[in-house]
Amino acid sequence: VQLQASGGGSVQAGGSLRLSCAASGRTFSRYSMGWFRQPPGKERQFVAGITRSGQSTYYADSVKGRFTISRDNARNTLYLQMNSLKPEDTAVYYCAASLKSYVTTGGYDYWGQGTQVTVSS
Repeated sequence: VQLQASGGGSVQAGGSLRLSCAASGRTFSRYSMGWFRQPPGKERQFVAGITRSGQSTYYADSVKGRFTISRDNARNTLYLQMNSLKPEDTAVYYCAASLKSYVTTGGYDYWGQGTQVTVSS
């Protein structure tokens, strides 16, 4: 599966952005999906994950209650709605696909290119 992330940009603290990840190739619904981010000078970190059907989701504590992961299997697209953004959310955001049937924070099989999110105070 090929993944293409988009929707990043610059926003002030308290603002919102919605990231999208378009999938092509193999059947999108076969994959659990996740969003990761890499802040400047730091390691990549798990943000949120969703199962194949979209019934189950899991979030990092740092984004719980502010971010929402969702997917549209008919459109082969993964989303990340980010509200109440903080400067510490500044990072390059990546989408990833996993052949596992459950949400996982690691061991993803395919990665998209990143999209930059910058939050100013």
